[in-house]
Amino acid sequence: MDPFLSRLQKAHSLCPGCPSPKVINRFFGEVLGLMFPEHSNEVLKDKDSLQVKFSGLRLQLSDILKNNVALHKADGEALASEFFDKLEKEVYDKLHEDLDAMYKGDPAAKSKTEIIRCYPGFYAISAYRVAHLLHRLGVALIPRMITEYAHSKTGVDIHPGASIGRFFCIDHATGIVIGETTIVGDRVKIYQGVTLGALSVKKEDADKKRHPTIENDVVIYAGATILGGDTVIGEGSVVGGNVWLTKSIPAKSKIYYQTKLLDDASNLTDFYVLKSEA
Repeated sequence: MDPFLSRLQKAHSLCPGCPSPKVINRFFGEVLGLMFPEHSNEVLKDKDSLQVKFSGLRLQLSDILKNNVALHKADGEALASEFFDKLEKEVYDKLHEDLDAMYKGDPAAKSKTEIIRCYPGFYAISAYRVAHLLHRLGVALIPRMITEYAHSKTGVDIHPGASIGRFFCIDHATGIVIGETTIVGDRVKIYQGVTLGALSVKKEDADKKRHPTIENDVVIYAGATILGGDTVIGEGSVVGGNVWLTKSIPAKSKIYYQTKLLDDASNLTDFYVLKSEA
């Protein structure tokens, strides 16, 4: 056999469970369409049809997990049942809260249907919620495949390991990064281009908290970058556009980037302004 073909054969034989991206993407799309008919190719108006669809998706996930046993440490059928048992509270109800937050927070939104059908932020959050549930159940790789599929469609990169609270709002989306160990509280709103990332860390520190904590009721404006596992953005704070943060700020702070004219039009200085009401 040709040496290159031998190497390829070895790679294929050693693949530790390789679910097809098309299968995973289709599964996520069908789950999303089940929860929100605006994303479905078929609107199911009677309960029997919904039951058949629900049972079919449960069986589909069970087959995926049973065919890829290297990606989890449990019984595939039991995992699939647990996922669908928790789908209502852990995903569906939370997505409706996110939908409420986006509708109330965006004056341009004319209806919730518009948000479901058209807003990349809602699509990205939906992928995250589904993937995060699978991640919490101990399933590897598949959650990342789902969020990376959403990343390719929306430009929003949310790691399924991140912890995101209720009433989460992404406005405009595109260029957003939320890292694996990020913790986001309730009623947080972020705009396009925001990065919740890590400072440079060694590979052996990969299991440590590397990404920031965003407490409840925080607003983060476009282009802001917040880095580091010890960085905490206090409750009720506002982070202005293009701000770069690697240190914590207290509750009810406002931090923004400002350019100040000193002597003449050619003499400018850039600095941050931090105000705290705490």
